[in-house]
Amino acid sequence: MADDYLVRIGKLIRDARQHRGWTQAQLAEALGTSQSAVNRIERGNQNISLEMIARIGEALDSEIVSLGYAGPMHLRVVGGRRLSGAIDVKTSKNACVALLCATLLNKGRTVLRRVARIEEVYRLLEVLNSIGVRTRWINDGVDLEIVPPAELDMDAIDSDAAVRTRSIIMFLGPLLHRMDAFKLPYAGGCDLGTRTIEPHMIALRRFGLDIAATEGQYHAQVDRSVRPDRPIVLTERGDTVTENALLAAARHDGVTVIRNASSNYMVQDLCFFLEVLGVKVEGIGTTTLTVHGVPDIDADVDYSPSEDPVEAMSLLAAAVVTESELTVRRVPIEFLEIELAVLEEMGLDHDRTPEYVADNGRTRLVDLTVRPSKLEAPIDKIHPMPFPGLNIDNVPFFAAIAAVAQGKTLIHDWVYDNRAIYLTDLNRLGGRLQLLDPHRVLVEGPTRWRAAEMMCPPALRPAVVVLLAMMAAEGTSVLRNVYVINRGYEDLAERLNSIGAQIEIFRDI
Repeated sequence: MADDYLVRIGKLIRDARQHRGWTQAQLAEALGTSQSAVNRIERGNQNISLEMIARIGEALDSEIVSLGYAGPMHLRVVGGRRLSGAIDVKTSKNACVALLCATLLNKGRTVLRRVARIEEVYRLLEVLNSIGVRTRWINDGVDLEIVPPAELDMDAIDSDAAVRTRSIIMFLGPLLHRMDAFKLPYAGGCDLGTRTIEPHMIALRRFGLDIAATEGQYHAQVDRSVRPDRPIVLTERGDTVTENALLAAARHDGVTVIRNASSNYMVQDLCFFLEVLGVKVEGIGTTTLTVHGVPDIDADVDYSPSEDPVEAMSLLAAAVVTESELTVRRVPIEFLEIELAVLEEMGLDHDRTPEYVADNGRTRLVDLTVRPSKLEAPIDKIHPMPFPGLNIDNVPFFAAIAAVAQGKTLIHDWVYDNRAIYLTDLNRLGGRLQLLDPHRVLVEGPTRWRAAEMMCPPALRPAVVVLLAMMAAEGTSVLRNVYVINRGYEDLAERLNSIGAQIEIFRDI
């Protein structure tokens, strides 16, 4: 009987290790033991104490043994430390989720390289698996293989996973080619106020998609006789609505023109992937896209999404706020040029390498070195605009940067209803932020940061901004329930620790 329990525990440990994408050698190093010992544990051939099980669970960030339920993850931050060295930017979260949705267009095998291992991706994988798509991590957990079934089982969809991600909305474009009727749960994600899906509906109706929203679900019907007979003009230049229109056009038998399209980084990556699938897309990087659809796509393809400009901005902000010298490698410079121009006007001391090409063969990268700088508040307000303007998701990082600059900075976050409000959480850490209205915040610096214990804001970028301020504050801070950060960043605490931060992950007993 004891041997049977050891085998079952070993399998749990093996599955948790593989889910994290670690080899036995990596787990052994984290535990301070040998690979052969880990191998014996996973095969059920070695007695194992509760203490060792707890250590393994902590190393793998997995509740191997749970007392009642797995509690939320928290971060304990010892601040006031300088960062140093170099850190690589990981692949784009927003591109990866769009590409996962796009794999539903393809009947063949898709391999996506260096996919971001984040909660948003995990939720989408749970949804894909529930409807019959086979996915597995390959090459030591670095790459992801996706193989769709001949028929999707939409009745078996994992609704719990679906409602925890807004990305589920991008299933609409691919699914309208695969079935005449289907249901999807309402989209979730960050708490950023009311966001209507009407722009998606306006675009997708041109392909015959009609949706009724009742009882927490979208009920979709497709009329095959309806085809876009003139250019589709998007009513907002949004990223996901552009992606949905692209996904619908990709298998439309004909030419589709999409106007007022987003030309942002994740949209470009999706266009590059569609071209790998055999779909011709003209106008990439502009606001008018012309898509030459392919009605049947059955190809074994391999694609490498580009690096994430918002993560790059996060790391640059970490260096600025902690007054550190840091090199951020593999920065997609095309999507950070406005931000860097603003920072240069504020007095940022930095330099960059010559440009080189990302693994997708298209995106331009540089390595950026940031040095401690005496910053002055910008004369003009900080506000986002569609690409090539200042990225919407990068606006919150300017709240932390403005807090260490001399003078007052006006930040106008006009896109989301609630996000500016969350930025005032920085006041708990010594910041001086005045909320003028739900979209405008006045930030006064410089700031003498102080440690605090607080709940994580329910929006991804403001949550990371609070973490960065905690890293700058002398003393020990606690940031509770950081699931929202794990939605968009892979191993952020560990990676920041690798360049000098001191952040401990813990859970309540």
